[in-house]
Amino acid sequence: MSDMDETIGNTPGSEHDMLTLQIQDLKAQILDYKLKNELLEKELLQLRKENAQLKRVPLFVAAVVDVLENGEVYLRQQGNNQEYVTAVNEKLHRTLKPGMKVAVNNTLSIVKTIGNIYDARVRVMELDEQPSVTFEQVGGLKEEIEEVREAVEYPLTKPEIYERVGVEPPKGILLYGPPGTGKTLIAKAVARQSKARFIRMSGSELVHKYIGEGAQLVRELFILARERAPAIVFIDEIDAIGSMRTNDGTSGSAEVQRTLMQLLAEMDGFGNRGNVRIMAATNRIDMLDPALLRPGRFDRIIHVPLPDEAARLEILKIHTAKMSLAESVDLAELAKLAGNTTGAELQAICREAGMMAIRRDANAVGRDDFLAAIKKVKRETTAQPDSRMYL
Repeated sequence: MSDMDETIGNTPGSEHDMLTLQIQDLKAQILDYKLKNELLEKELLQLRKENAQLKRVPLFVAAVVDVLENGEVYLRQQGNNQEYVTAVNEKLHRTLKPGMKVAVNNTLSIVKTIGNIYDARVRVMELDEQPSVTFEQVGGLKEEIEEVREAVEYPLTKPEIYERVGVEPPKGILLYGPPGTGKTLIAKAVARQSKARFIRMSGSELVHKYIGEGAQLVRELFILARERAPAIVFIDEIDAIGSMRTNDGTSGSAEVQRTLMQLLAEMDGFGNRGNVRIMAATNRIDMLDPALLRPGRFDRIIHVPLPDEAARLEILKIHTAKMSLAESVDLAELAKLAGNTTGAELQAICREAGMMAIRRDANAVGRDDFLAAIKKVKRETTAQPDSRMYL
């Protein structure tokens, strides 16, 4: 038994209780100091890390211009555009490619690779999965589809044909026509058929508030496309940035023009675009800048017209393939009655006819359902401004 325990054992009851409380209080203080000590040690560790970070030599970002022989790399430092040649080890030399970003130290030696960093808005434009649309789902437009395939699909899937003949395939194609005639549908079908990366963007997505932001997005978009090659870049509603240049003196117009000029440079500049095909669509070809329409940028300008009677019949067959139709339904008659309609309107007619059959709890869609749907869709479309007047 210790001396303290003997002392406690020899003291009266009240003093014993007091000493017990003092011991418990001291133990609590010891525990409290241990916790404070742990917090201080964590804070000290954090301060040491920050101190080491402050002492660390900063790294600079450079772009690989070319990978040379004998383990050398040609770099261009970003910011001041300083160019230099540096040597790297064999393992790193094998991983480097032109256009890749790297981190270099004060001695201009490569410390690590960074890779290209893209704006989040650019990454969203890339479709991870192939579109589900096939050419069988595009009614009519056989000649237009064949022209698109010759310009976009075949150079990606059958390049040896062009090499054998000695002909350079068209660099880009522009689809124009009324809304709903199947321009975007054709682009999706080509992307699926060619098994290429499909990067879709809208022209309005390139119009931004701050100076240079739209042009930067265009640059990053084409860098991404070259890295993902073979790839198809589809620019929908290109008239949002491709309209004729005017000098109205506003900063907004100047920014749109800067974005357009960057797009023109990417489409037909000194840089090699690689295995990247460009498609665009518009309802207002009359608004586009002549520099955008010239050969070398859009080598093929394809009109996607309203479907004729035979094409309307094909489209109706496509959209009614899974529908339960009554014997009274004659698709050829409906194709004749639904004159001057687009593919999108014909799809709406089939959908409305199906909804009317559901409303009356029928087992199949009848002729009267289609006739009522044609009247309804035509009444709604005639109430809208007719965009065909621009074509």
